Amino acid sequence: MIYIKSPQEIDKIQKAGRIVANALQEIKKMVSPGLSLIEIDKFAEEYPLQFGARPAFKGYHNYPASICLSVNNVVVHGIPDSYVLRSGDIVGVDYGVELDGYFGDSAITVCVGEVSPSAKLLVETTKKSLELGIAQAIAGGRLGDISSAIQSYAESKNFSVVRNYVGHGIGRKLHEDPPVPNFGQKGKGIKLEIGMVLALEPMINLGSHETITLSDGWTAATKDGSLSAHFEHTVAITKTGPKILTLPED
Repeated sequence: MIYIKSPQEIDKIQKAGRIVANALQEIKKMVSPGLSLIEIDKFAEEYPLQFGARPAFKGYHNYPASICLSVNNVVVHGIPDSYVLRSGDIVGVDYGVELDGYFGDSAITVCVGEVSPSAKLLVETTKKSLELGIAQAIAGGRLGDISSAIQSYAESKNFSVVRNYVGHGIGRKLHEDPPVPNFGQKGKGIKLEIGMVLALEPMINLGSHETITLSDGWTAATKDGSLSAHFEHTVAITKTGPKILTLPED
């Protein structure tokens, strides 16, 4: 079932989303060669507590950490460990918090030091594909308009779109209906309505779109070992167009 949110509920999701956005800004500043993934996770666990919020991922279906950190060929759901970032890495940073019963969820991919031109283009393309998908989150449109915009742009740059993992509705639960694929046909899918809140999150690979799940049961990686990038925003569909709820207050 798709839950239509009131303006008051959207405000609550935005309050959670701003905490996420501010945390991601801080993490982006932290990321540098020599930083361990465990250090980022420690920050992610502690940061929302000062605002009366909590990290949303910790314990979700028994997920063991407060943030997902996906390095290089890891697509999503990378569990922070003792790995130390090196120049040339790219790291997907996926983070959510819960505040007063509502969730915000966002992701960025950060380049560590000097990265290859192909890695840089992959990251830029994934970010741009999210922006183009958000632009299609308009009342009266179709879910496939979002999916198609993301897929078309990514594939125009000769990258591939992950099929096994998709975006989602969000609100009182971290994951709600509808699923939001990053591939599809314009004009197809459910009709978009004012009050829907969606977490749009393209996951784009340098090589094949195929993924594998590692032995920890969480980490999703590219099957061919190629690089993967991930960006995400929580977006409300309003009468004046898409409203991004995971932006910093400024």
